[in-house]
Amino acid sequence: MRSLVKFSARSTTAALTAALISASALTLPPAPAFAVPAGGYADLVEAVSPAVVFIEVTAKATPARGALPQNLPPQLRRHFEGLTPGPSQPQQGLGSGFIISADGQIVTNHHVVDGAETVKVKLADGRSFDAEVVGSDPLTDIAVLKVTADVDLPTVAFGTSKDLRVGDEVVAVGNPFGLGGTVTSGIISALSRDIRSGPFDDFIQTDAAINRGNSGGPLFDNAGNVIGVNTAIISPGGGSVGIGFAVPSDLVQTVVADLADDGLIARGWLGVNIRPMTEEVAAVLGYDAPKGAVIEAVSKDSPAETAGLKKGDIITAFAGTPVDELRDLTRAVATTTPEETTEITVLRRGKPVTLEVTVGTLAPEET
Repeated sequence: MRSLVKFSARSTTAALTAALISASALTLPPAPAFAVPAGGYADLVEAVSPAVVFIEVTAKATPARGALPQNLPPQLRRHFEGLTPGPSQPQQGLGSGFIISADGQIVTNHHVVDGAETVKVKLADGRSFDAEVVGSDPLTDIAVLKVTADVDLPTVAFGTSKDLRVGDEVVAVGNPFGLGGTVTSGIISALSRDIRSGPFDDFIQTDAAINRGNSGGPLFDNAGNVIGVNTAIISPGGGSVGIGFAVPSDLVQTVVADLADDGLIARGWLGVNIRPMTEEVAAVLGYDAPKGAVIEAVSKDSPAETAGLKKGDIITAFAGTPVDELRDLTRAVATTTPEETTEITVLRRGKPVTLEVTVGTLAPEET
């Protein structure tokens, strides 16, 4: 990998609860459920490992699937091991995932199960299950699987990613290079990373060792909450160099809830073509740097046209979310429930204007 490793599972071997303690107002401040690092991570690992799974995928050989998206940086790759058998042989893939419900709902990466004919899930205690792909979203690289067991399965819970800070401790558990049950630790190195892999890039960057095969595995905070899904690394030689990326849990939870409902993603649609603000316009408006999304065109019969948006308007906020970069608008619109009415703020001839817009539904082909 910089290698941003994104081969599909069938053209590769994918070799990569909240437990907060409450305290009364008269006691010491609340502490994490697992003390780190004084006692090490053993208690945390013992608690969460039963819910981390290892995924085996079988798919037909498709030579063209080895191609990488053209917009990816040359050394940035989805992280998992490659194996290319003959064209008539089935191809195998390995990845990671984690159980979020006792009845067998599992989260992993889209690229781990993309094109899979069969998916098997193996638990840390050795139990193995056939899994169904409930739904999969290539734009966020998140997928939901389902297995059926006679008893309740061990689970982990999502934490919130919005309160994360650079320097927070994290732990990754997964299946690097097929070595199941591997645990690594580190810190959050950066937040809101855009690695140019898609329109919803907002990655957590970590220096916890993440390698090929960790794809789809959980990134935990030191209370044992899942705060990210490990997805990609930068790696000139194929192994970890301390630059890994995880999809933040707040986004993952939204996607998982949508997929679990009917296997499909319903995204909001505004109906505008946009471009960044220029340095010249920013200077005229008195901004230190360009910000906002400039409307280049408004689609006919779109929610934007109905709301009264016009070419040349500069979108500065959507549904209360400031729009500093184009991706801020893309994410805000896409995560708004279709048919929901919200406010959009624009600069029109230098003056702020607030309009109401009823968001439409993004058609699959428009995705």
